Amino acid sequence: MNIMVVGVGGQGTLLTSRIIGKTALEQGYDVKLSEVHGMAQRGGSVVTFVRFGNKVYEPVCEEGEVDILISFERLEALRYAHFLKKDGIIICNDHRIDPMTVVIGAKEYPQGIIENLQKEHKIYTINGLEIAKELGNSKVLNSVVLGLSAKHIGFKEEDWLAVIEKTVPPKTIELNKTAFKRGYEI
Repeated sequence: MNIMVVGVGGQGTLLTSRIIGKTALEQGYDVKLSEVHGMAQRGGSVVTFVRFGNKVYEPVCEEGEVDILISFERLEALRYAHFLKKDGIIICNDHRIDPMTVVIGAKEYPQGIIENLQKEHKIYTINGLEIAKELGNSKVLNSVVLGLSAKHIGFKEEDWLAVIEKTVPPKTIELNKTAFKRGYEI
């Protein structure tokens, strides 16, 4: 299974990848992770790969190899959709974060991203930020999106929750588990 997780710095891309990797590892799979931080601290793209199977030799996927693209922002989904296999799926947090080029007026944010992606790919959207805010903390949007993604990755809900409990900061365990469950129920 080849999974690519993309987002903007601060959205929990790295933590999400670690949870996916640990969950697969605990199910007995060989797991490889790769992280590309880019300009994460300045709101830039963060890209991670999680690969698992009986034996995995490389941590990075080539274009056209990704089974599931998990995106925490619309433009990031568009930016990395070419990594998907023909029958791959996109799970996208339907949220907009303007990159610096848009903020300074050098470029315009593309319109109709979700609609355009639907023309070529199977895409599931979720408003993870809205759900996270309902739960009282916008920082758990990654757990909401992971919940929806988990249904397509596989493994039992309780296996995911056990890894979340061991991985997220102790003060946020219950909130992250609740956020995951909300996404999982969708």
